[in-house]
Amino acid sequence: MTTTANPDAEFRPVVTLPTIFRLGLFNLGLGLMSVLTLAVLNRVMISELFIPATLTAGTAAIQYLIAPVRVWFGQLSDTKPLFGLHRTNYVRIGVICAGICVFLAAQIAWQLGMAAPEGETWAWNSGTIAWSVLLALVFIAYGFSISASSIPFTALLVDVSDEKERARIVAIVWSMLLVGIVIGGITGKIWGTTILGEEGETSVLTNITDLYQPLTLLFIMVPIAFIVLANLATWGVERRYSRFSQQKSTSQREDSVTLQNTLQLLTSNRQVGIFFSFLFLLTVGLFLQEAVLEPYGGEIFKMPIGETTALNSVWGTGVLLGYGLTGFLVIPRLGNQKAARWGCGLVALCFALIILSGFTQDPGLLKGAILLFGGAAGVATISSIGLMLDLTTAENAGMFVGAWGLSQAIARGVGIFSGGVILDVGKNLLKTPLLAYSAVFAIQALCMVGAIAILSRVSVSEFRSNSRRTLATAMEADLDG
Repeated sequence: MTTTANPDAEFRPVVTLPTIFRLGLFNLGLGLMSVLTLAVLNRVMISELFIPATLTAGTAAIQYLIAPVRVWFGQLSDTKPLFGLHRTNYVRIGVICAGICVFLAAQIAWQLGMAAPEGETWAWNSGTIAWSVLLALVFIAYGFSISASSIPFTALLVDVSDEKERARIVAIVWSMLLVGIVIGGITGKIWGTTILGEEGETSVLTNITDLYQPLTLLFIMVPIAFIVLANLATWGVERRYSRFSQQKSTSQREDSVTLQNTLQLLTSNRQVGIFFSFLFLLTVGLFLQEAVLEPYGGEIFKMPIGETTALNSVWGTGVLLGYGLTGFLVIPRLGNQKAARWGCGLVALCFALIILSGFTQDPGLLKGAILLFGGAAGVATISSIGLMLDLTTAENAGMFVGAWGLSQAIARGVGIFSGGVILDVGKNLLKTPLLAYSAVFAIQALCMVGAIAILSRVSVSEFRSNSRRTLATAMEADLDG
């Protein structure tokens, strides 16, 4: 089966800079949603509703553990246009479903907190079990919804650009994800200080139930904003700029490298396993704190909800600075591999400072450490992405990028869930909240040290040599068979 190229596709206009920034509105909205689900909701669940951190982090992490569905949604948008468009309508339906899921998650989390009959002491009963299962199902649906929108959106970026334009598009669009996180943190702080009370502390409320209405309002307004931003981002872009019809058909791509070839290529190349392990450990190390950083600020530093949510803005600002410095100064001087090593080392140092801030009870030191953590994470992330592209062959780019993306998604889910587990276990064993939180951050620092050790074994030249040899051998075997 072959596809007939659309002659008009050859004359598609080049994507303009305003359109690139408009496309970035989707990621900006995605950043807002991540603050809502991984900052505001987990803080309220742990610190205000006294839901165990393991349960809180576990339900939030489920959305990342279903990462394999991303491959399916990508193939679906390739082969099954929805209402005449391959990408745009998947994005629109996905964001609507994601918005509904986030609203439902807040409502269910509230009912879960109210179902514990012993006040601040958590107790499992038929009510808490039922609400916990329902919350997990909603987060699974949320993971599907985000995959259904974000994967076709990423494919749209490829469709509307050539290789020369793509680097600029990816840099701008992904930077706007961090802008969304920064704006989300600022919005959360404003919400906390103006709606919850003068200082934004839950304690100024006459009753915890007074938190329900402003929480519900926030979880209505932000999803609506995400839906609006996603529609503005994609409006008319696919029809005007997409070059999708010039690409080969799915059947042609699948015939060139079979699933058996793919598995053999991924499992027989020693460097694939080494880099997969590095990326997994790096990502776990970066995201163990995802579900515990805001509760750390609330429980140890007595920060109000608005102020702990604003920590995301501090972190996001650091990441943006790290992105810029890495792309323009660090990588050109050090190269991807050495820059990644420095980034991991700086991240480990930042966690030591975050622990120190808890023992000194210095909020200024905490915010400074989080700013530095964001910058170091930016260095580690950008250099690792550069190294990832080095460890990708042109003829199998989609397969390798898919493997690296799968590693990151699963690792992020494992990291978020493990952070909650470590916090709960630490509180039970160490009996001191500060030591329990410190255990999470210390393990993150150890992950960074381990990532550096694995990174020293990564060899780009060996990877490329083994990949070409293994693929050639596998395809020859298919022909002989």
